[in-house]
Amino acid sequence: MKSTPVIDLSKAPGERAAWDQPTWKVYLWAVCELIFVTNPWQISSGLRIRVLRAFGAEIGDRVVFRPRTRVKFPWKLHLGDRSWIGEGVWFHNQDHIYIGHDVVISQETFLTTGSHAHRRDMALITRPITIEPGAWVTSRCVVLGGARIGLNCLITPLSVVDARAVPDGEIWGGNPFAFVSERMLDGSRLS
Repeated sequence: MKSTPVIDLSKAPGERAAWDQPTWKVYLWAVCELIFVTNPWQISSGLRIRVLRAFGAEIGDRVVFRPRTRVKFPWKLHLGDRSWIGEGVWFHNQDHIYIGHDVVISQETFLTTGSHAHRRDMALITRPITIEPGAWVTSRCVVLGGARIGLNCLITPLSVVDARAVPDGEIWGGNPFAFVSERMLDGSRLS
């Protein structure tokens, strides 16, 4: 009978590898996130944005940032003008997340830039996520590190976006993730 070894997680490399900031700042952020960002009672999008910016998030003008959101590391979050972040969105950004202008990330979507070397030693592996201007990631999607969602793309609800480049102007969705159709059926393109 073949013996299958188990990875000793106490020896896994990478704990705190993605922090990029002093311990005090990470812990202070955790408190501020709970009070000002994740808090479902907090009705001010502007206050959430000011707190995120105070911790290094790059957030454009007229962004809407709804309650119950989570941001692992605000200093690795980049949001363009007029983007909308829906209620319950979770940016588990151990690497950078770049979101262009006029992007919608709908309710309960989970964006994660981290994974683990599961065949080796469970070391942390991170890859950035890029979402181009005009894209709409609809509700309850999962977007994995290494994904690039193209200009004016639409991702259908409950999709798992793997580490690939989604071409501009297309609708993709599902799990497994696949092409659905062109977004603008009349052939027009938005600017």
